[in-house]
Amino acid sequence: MKRLLFIYNAKSGTGAIAKNLSNIIDLFVKSGYRVEAYPTQSVMDAKKQVINRSYEFDLIVCSGGDGTLNEVVSGVMQLEDKPVIGYIPTGSTNDFATSIGLKKNMLNNAKIAVGGYKYKVDVGTFNQDRNFVYVVAFGAFTEVSYATPQKLKNVIGHPAYLIEGIKSLPSIKSHHMRFEFNDKVIEDDFIYGMISNSNSVGGFKGLTGKNVVLDDGLYEVTLVKMPKNIQELAYIAQAMLNPKIKSEYVYRFKVSEIRAYSTEAVGWTVDGECGGTHKSVTIINNPNAVTIMGAKKR
Repeated sequence: MKRLLFIYNAKSGTGAIAKNLSNIIDLFVKSGYRVEAYPTQSVMDAKKQVINRSYEFDLIVCSGGDGTLNEVVSGVMQLEDKPVIGYIPTGSTNDFATSIGLKKNMLNNAKIAVGGYKYKVDVGTFNQDRNFVYVVAFGAFTEVSYATPQKLKNVIGHPAYLIEGIKSLPSIKSHHMRFEFNDKVIEDDFIYGMISNSNSVGGFKGLTGKNVVLDDGLYEVTLVKMPKNIQELAYIAQAMLNPKIKSEYVYRFKVSEIRAYSTEAVGWTVDGECGGTHKSVTIINNPNAVTIMGAKKR
């Protein structure tokens, strides 16, 4: 009988995994797997379990938010023989899940985890020592995901991020930065930037532009310059939400590798988690690095 390691974050989202755990395991067993369920005990525990124990199993399935998925993928990236990853999203936002066609039905996602479509997915390297699945970002609102209290996320879900984002509006500041990519250089004062591989970021679809392909070896880059006033900030917001709207304050382009330099240490997030502060950052796309089960393409 094939073996499946089910790694789950019991505290993710509203803790709904607890109500569905028995049915999910039963579904895995009926699909022909001998299952070991493991609740994560601490930060980076999922990554450790993957690195130390993946050789014992035919399939790794994880359940949690984007952070849990990041840990599992980061663990797989350190393995020579990379197992396929199944994913049952239970977080407050679940950005990457949207890109592979996963919705809110946990049991349906469990079926997909063991019998869905195998997506080849690019995985990023952030400053050589950290991986990311779908986005790294800096500037305005990037601290919202990890600054938002978990209890608030559990009670009201995605609107919790909006509440924290509105609270941070008065403190928006710019960073003087230089970006080097494809023999080009952009240097200016920026309030926000993201390098992504997802159809959704922060729960908003369309922010990353059109024609996002998960395995093309390219990242979608969005950089936002410092506006002169509140009215221009409103125009920027419209351009961010609708890629058809052009703005002189918003840069959009695709890269396989990019370097960022700043005059002061800038805070970054990695898949929605704190990525530390840096004066220089190198971001590299590793094409077709892992395989993740998603809804079948139509």
